[in-house]
Amino acid sequence: MAMTLKTRAWLAAACVALAAGSGLARADEVPLVNGAQWTQSTEQVKKAYLIGIANIVQVERAYHAGNAPSDSQSVLPRMSMGMRDHTLDSVRDGLDRWYASHPDQLQRPVIETLWFEMAVPGMQKSR
Repeated sequence: MAMTLKTRAWLAAACVALAAGSGLARADEVPLVNGAQWTQSTEQVKKAYLIGIANIVQVERAYHAGNAPSDSQSVLPRMSMGMRDHTLDSVRDGLDRWYASHPDQLQRPVIETLWFEMAVPGMQKSR
């Protein structure tokens, strides 16, 4: 059975509307990984998460190519500076230790812990 042009157009419009309405997450809907999820994750999942963050920092640095935005425009240059002395393994181990010693803080987002417990102290050492 052949589809008419009108039916195809209607089906395409419906698919686009459905995809646009259901597939996009607003920024306030994007869940943050917290300590409970972190502590339950495998080493590989933890590394993948950290590699994702590192890739975002690298993409931002490459995009601005030596013309870095000011601190008021982006947090990434400061994060890069604060994390300069860390490796993926040292960050993973540091987060593991922090959550192990703060079991009452498992709802704290990992990115927040990474920032306040590792990046900020790293920035202070760099000064």
